[in-house]
Amino acid sequence: MISALLALTLAQNAYYTPQEAQALFAQANDDFYRQQYDKAKDGYQRLLEHGFGGQDVLFNLGTSCLQAGQLGEAVLYLERARRLARNDDVDANLAYARTLMVDKVVGAGGDEPFLERLAHATPGDGPAIAFLVCWWLFFGLLFAFRRAAKRLVLGFVMAFFLLGSLTFGGLTAVHLWVSHNVVEAVVMPQTAKVLEFPGEAAKVAFEVHAGLKVRLMEESGKFVRIRLPNGLEGWTERTGVVEL
Repeated sequence: MISALLALTLAQNAYYTPQEAQALFAQANDDFYRQQYDKAKDGYQRLLEHGFGGQDVLFNLGTSCLQAGQLGEAVLYLERARRLARNDDVDANLAYARTLMVDKVVGAGGDEPFLERLAHATPGDGPAIAFLVCWWLFFGLLFAFRRAAKRLVLGFVMAFFLLGSLTFGGLTAVHLWVSHNVVEAVVMPQTAKVLEFPGEAAKVAFEVHAGLKVRLMEESGKFVRIRLPNGLEGWTERTGVVEL
């Protein structure tokens, strides 16, 4: 009985009404404008912890971290905001953050691979929903086709929905492939050592610094193998990188 009451109390403390969330968001904004970036960051993080993680919260949180000089967290939250929807302000702050990074990766490609750019440029659930709608409409029209008086017009409409289902089905497949095969993360410490192999006795191959976006390839104990944008690879401690 006591444990049930404790769980209920914790659940109530972890819940914000929309009005409470809006008030906290406004207070965090006020703290930001007063240049109290740590207080603003705390407010935005509490909103995230309570399930209010929209693009505005992530953007403001990333911007607060950027103003506070916390480059790793700034890039992390701005990248997460960017994945929710493309936004000029998010892109501008990310571009500014990159100018502050220590790492200027030589040999890095200018853009992400096409499939990754395509997945990040389209909403996660949108293509799947559109695919289902087009697919069911196509089959509904196919069932009515035999009784239709104007089959030519209906045929064009069916072709349109079939093309839509193929297009959105392809986008859905791209999203699934990227989500299962591409795991990106951001370096958080000011300096993180990258080793030749996963072990305490391994020789340091190179160093990476806060804000650098890397790809996670595999894990071994407390180490993870990372790949830089230019293809360079090595092992670093898992706690030093946070997934997007």
